[in-house]
Amino acid sequence: MEKAQRLPQYVLSSKHVLLETDRMTTTSSDGRRQDGHILRELGFETSRVGDEIHGSAAVVPEMFVPGTSSVRASILATWTDVVAGYLVLEFLAPRVPVTLDLDIHVHEPLRELERISAVGRLVKKGRSVAVIDVDLTGSDGRSLAVGVASFMAAPDPSVLMPPELTDAMDLPVALPHQRLSVPFARRARCEVPRPGVARLPRSEDALNAAQTVNGGLIALAVEEAALSLSPGATLSLLALRYLRPVRIGPAVATATAQAGLGRVEVRDAGDGDRLSVYATTRTFPAQPPG
Repeated sequence: MEKAQRLPQYVLSSKHVLLETDRMTTTSSDGRRQDGHILRELGFETSRVGDEIHGSAAVVPEMFVPGTSSVRASILATWTDVVAGYLVLEFLAPRVPVTLDLDIHVHEPLRELERISAVGRLVKKGRSVAVIDVDLTGSDGRSLAVGVASFMAAPDPSVLMPPELTDAMDLPVALPHQRLSVPFARRARCEVPRPGVARLPRSEDALNAAQTVNGGLIALAVEEAALSLSPGATLSLLALRYLRPVRIGPAVATATAQAGLGRVEVRDAGDGDRLSVYATTRTFPAQPPG
């Protein structure tokens, strides 16, 4: 069995990689002190095992879709992005990786889970594009979902990752344990002003290395917009196409749905309502009461 090598804590999302070395402190809408990047509070730990990247996190109720006992698909999308990002860094470095698309396919509602693990593998690498497959399983090894992500090297070959980012890949970094203390959407300050619309602000603890809104949190906005049209339901499919970063914000996700199939557009409201992400979703039936 291959020996696991602990990786530094990167958060890879939509267009860029964030290496978290500095702590930040913010205050949530309910007045609670919050330390560090929002995604660090998901408790996802990663390691390298041979040619694969493995990750794992304990499931807590704050990860559930409101009104259900099911883990959010957007959290699986975030973890898939992190795992895929490590593999992409290895093959595309020192070029800056750009996320093209990310899909999550869930077998059944994610209920009664204590822990979720992920294993990422390289499917294909071309000269500038890489495709990563991620298996997501429960504590018993049962398959829960499949994630697929594709990345390309930034078109401008002169745009390179800083040396400290690539050099840090081989260094173990010990980080304090963190977990969500409030529901994920509340922690991210994602609000639903009306059915079919979700607003995600640009905040310091929600950014990537390029100072644009983190792609995993954009997945949350997509999920919130889609599920607001189907209260009590959860997502079986979350497919994201990243078109441009959300630079100014807020990110506004607007969903339409018919027979469980949704279409969601995410626009940068502060940057001329430019289309940033186009997504499709599908829901499982609503969970019965009780």
